[in-house]
Amino acid sequence: MPPKEKENEVDPKVLFEDASLLVLDKPPRWIVNEAQTTKGQKVIQEWIKKFDYPLAKDRERRSGIVHRLDKETSGILLIAKTKEAFQYLQTLFKQRKVKKTYLTLVHGRVRPEEGKIEAPLGRLPWRRDRFGVLPGGRQASTSYRVKEYLQREGQEFSLLEVKPETGRTHQIRIHLKYLGHPVVADGFYAGRKTSRKDRSFCPRLFLHAGAIEFSYPEGTKSRFLSPLPQDLNNVLDTLEKPRETN
Repeated sequence: MPPKEKENEVDPKVLFEDASLLVLDKPPRWIVNEAQTTKGQKVIQEWIKKFDYPLAKDRERRSGIVHRLDKETSGILLIAKTKEAFQYLQTLFKQRKVKKTYLTLVHGRVRPEEGKIEAPLGRLPWRRDRFGVLPGGRQASTSYRVKEYLQREGQEFSLLEVKPETGRTHQIRIHLKYLGHPVVADGFYAGRKTSRKDRSFCPRLFLHAGAIEFSYPEGTKSRFLSPLPQDLNNVLDTLEKPRETN
C-alpha cells in the first residue's frame, strides 16, 4: 500500500503577499481552477475567495489566477490581486519572462546529464483528454539537469531540475516521457502498470514547482521558493545512491 500522507489535508500556504500579488504554496490534490466537474473537490479558486482583494470574485479573470499546476503537482502559484497585475503577469508569461523551476523524479538514468527537449505538443485526436508530441503541434521547449542518480530494488531513477521554457499543458510530463524517462507515479504518461507499481512507494505524481522568478514593472527582480514537501522527501528516503563501478 502507498505511504499514508496528510499532505492532501493541508490548506494552501501564503508565501508572500503585497498590494498586487499573492504567492501560494499549493499542496498536492488541489485543483487550481473551478469548473462544473470540480464540485466537492478542493479548489484553489474557491479557497482564495475568502481573501479581500479586487479580483477575488472575478470569474472572468479566474480570481486572479494567471497560470496553473496539475492537480497532483505541488508548489508555487501566482495570484494577481488587481486587473493591472493580472494583465502584467499574463504578458510576462506570454513573453516567456517568468522563469519556473521544478523538481521531479523520473525512471531510468537520464543521459546526457544536461539537455533540452524540443518537441511540439498538442491534444491527441484519438484521446481528447490527453496531450502528446504531435507534428504540427505548438512549439514547446524544456531544459533539464540531473541532480542525482538513485536506485530502488534494482531500478534506476534520476532526480531532475527541470525548467519549462514554454507553458503547454502537461509539458514536463510529456517531454520526459518522450525522452524515455516518464515521471514517477504519472498515471497518464508512465503507463498504467508502471504507475501502479510506483504508487507502492510514491503516493502521487513526483513533480514539484520549487521556484519562480520574474521582474516587477519597475525592474525589481523577485524570486520565490517552495521546499520539497514531506511526502516527496519521504519517497527520496526510500531510495539509495547507486554504487559507481569503474
